[in-house]
Amino acid sequence: MSATAEMDELYSVIEHSARTLGVPCAPATVRPVLAAYADAFGHDATVVAFRVATSLRHAGELDCRFTTHPGQRDPYAAALAAGLTAPTDHPVGAVLAQLHGRCRVDSHGVDFGVVGGFKKVYAFFTPDDLQDVAKFADLPAMPPALAAHAGFLARHGLADRVGVVGVDYRHRTLNVYFNDVPPRLFEPEAITAVLRELGMATPSAHMLKLGREAFGLYVTLGWDSPRVERICYAVTTPDLAALPVRVDPETERFVRGVPAGDGDRKFVYGVAVAPGGEYYKLESHYRWKAGTMDFI
Repeated sequence: MSATAEMDELYSVIEHSARTLGVPCAPATVRPVLAAYADAFGHDATVVAFRVATSLRHAGELDCRFTTHPGQRDPYAAALAAGLTAPTDHPVGAVLAQLHGRCRVDSHGVDFGVVGGFKKVYAFFTPDDLQDVAKFADLPAMPPALAAHAGFLARHGLADRVGVVGVDYRHRTLNVYFNDVPPRLFEPEAITAVLRELGMATPSAHMLKLGREAFGLYVTLGWDSPRVERICYAVTTPDLAALPVRVDPETERFVRGVPAGDGDRKFVYGVAVAPGGEYYKLESHYRWKAGTMDFI
């Protein structure tokens, strides 16, 4: 299928999924994002996923994320050129380029909201080339909170297991995703201790059950605070009924309404914990290939 046909098909799926959820879908918001990354489509290796979340910040929104073609080395520059986001003097605008100057980035992903438009760029490292936080924490554009928590990450065996960095241009935050997480960190006692150390809300029994099944986690950092803003634990499954917890009705409606492009279902279900409480997010893969990195 050509890239144009692929984009048209994806837009139809986005429109259908948004309508199912009661979320407005405007071509003027969605199509320019797809067009800016046209070379991402028409390739079998491109991953496409949809996500909803239960927090108030995410209410009334459907997120779509996709991997870009390896030849497109600077997705943020493409967003600027297409007018998807405005230029900024904030460090968030420089962090991706500085990361490229320090680390070998294998590929990228792009995240946008059907309502809010372009949001985020992901930089993926290969599973056999996980990065050490020390390699890039001192970059001028990085949030100071990352270097401030280097000791915390080292104590918990995470410092050298960075698989993905996500730059959120809309909210001016940075996500650092960890792969090959030591299994002990998913035990209830360890989760509780980590959350207490970070000053997060006390985990619910629901969250602890989910955490025991997690495959990865990430932290969210900002430039305006020295603390970790959120930590998220994620579980992957082909069958939501196999999860150790029940999902909320809105998430179930999302699952029923969003199709799987290749006929196979694959979900990533995550719980994010902040000082004020926890919320849940579900990602459904529309296109996915074995061996590719998961969004969370």
